[in-house]
Amino acid sequence: MEQAGTTGNSRPDVTESQSFSEQEVLERAIAKLVLLGKQVGVSADQMIVLLESGLTMVELVECLAARNQKHCPS
Repeated sequence: MEQAGTTGNSRPDVTESQSFSEQEVLERAIAKLVLLGKQVGVSADQMIVLLESGLTMVELVECLAARNQKHCPS
């Protein structure tokens, strides 16, 4: 039996359970992530491919942050 609030791919169905303010926070976070990616040379499409290939969101953020450190002056 499938748990309530999940889809067939075992991910939580967050679109139905988010409040308006939670949606705004999520949209701002995604915009910041896309901006960071752009700064370090990783497109949104590339990030999606990485996530689909098994990289977790935390790993993606860590990867982008590490690449950003290389672009910062010491």
